[in-house]
Amino acid sequence: MMKKSMASFALSSVLVAGLVAGCSSGQKAEPAANSGDSSKKISIKLAHTGSETHQYNIGAEAFKKALEEKSKGTMEVKIYANAKLGSEKDAVEGIQNGTVDMTVVSADSSMANVVPEMNVFGIPFLFKNKEHVYSVLDGEIGKSLLKKADEKNMKGLGFWEVGFRHMTTKNKEILKPEDVKGLKMRVQPAPVWQEFMKSLGANPTPVNFNELYSALEQGVVDGQENPIATIMSMKFYEVQKQLALTSHTYSPAVVLASNKFYKSLTDQQKKWLDEAVQEATVSQRKTLADAETKSLDELKSKGVNITQPDREAFAAATKDVAKSVADKVPQDLLDKIKAAAK
Repeated sequence: MMKKSMASFALSSVLVAGLVAGCSSGQKAEPAANSGDSSKKISIKLAHTGSETHQYNIGAEAFKKALEEKSKGTMEVKIYANAKLGSEKDAVEGIQNGTVDMTVVSADSSMANVVPEMNVFGIPFLFKNKEHVYSVLDGEIGKSLLKKADEKNMKGLGFWEVGFRHMTTKNKEILKPEDVKGLKMRVQPAPVWQEFMKSLGANPTPVNFNELYSALEQGVVDGQENPIATIMSMKFYEVQKQLALTSHTYSPAVVLASNKFYKSLTDQQKKWLDEAVQEATVSQRKTLADAETKSLDELKSKGVNITQPDREAFAAATKDVAKSVADKVPQDLLDKIKAAAK
């Protein structure tokens, strides 16, 4: 009896030792797949600061349509536009602490204060054209930037479009860098934008996007810079009658989900959601591309003077902006982006 007990003990010891060795071999045990009930109805809160015609909302509506169709109505998307749930800074914080399920924010604004590498999108004249932009966003570089968001307690899902940015003023025509000197220009709350405007001799003035129209109307700032679609959707043309097509930077919109929300989904629901974000990306880009020429004609009809400034002179004046944010934007990231140009 004693020998049998000793044998059993020895066998148990071997099994335990083997289990311990397996767990400490450097390989992490894979978490079990979330195969819960995908038919259970859930409601998703998606917040953004744009108007109902803004690029954010165009993407959000396309996403809502795609996801609700894929899930056969079991995943419902409720869109909170017009900064109903706060500024972009509030939205990013809401994603991090789990009080907001999803958001879409400009990569080079408040997002860049959380993920410093996103400052790269504020570096002037980095992108040649939209083909260059899309090769970066849709490839390994874009994926690596989204992973940076993952490291900050967020789930990066993709990039929608904000667009190439241009300058507007109330009444000062802009043809060359010297024309911006001394103007109070609204900037996004990220370091790269401070340096950009300083390099032109302007006075950079941070203003939250949802407060920008009133700041322009009241003369808190003399001008701002944003894509054509934004100028149209937010009706900045009502208070800014000069538009300079500088195309100085390209801003993507980062689509984010809170980890709390994303991890609560089943694998099937995650698949639907990921696919819906990508379908919305394609749809939104096409919608905006189709609208841009028409928008320029409409701006002219509303009394906006449109100029073609000396872009080479602007590029020369702002060439050191990248150096000023070198501690936030690694040189190898810049090199990879430049190499992606076709």
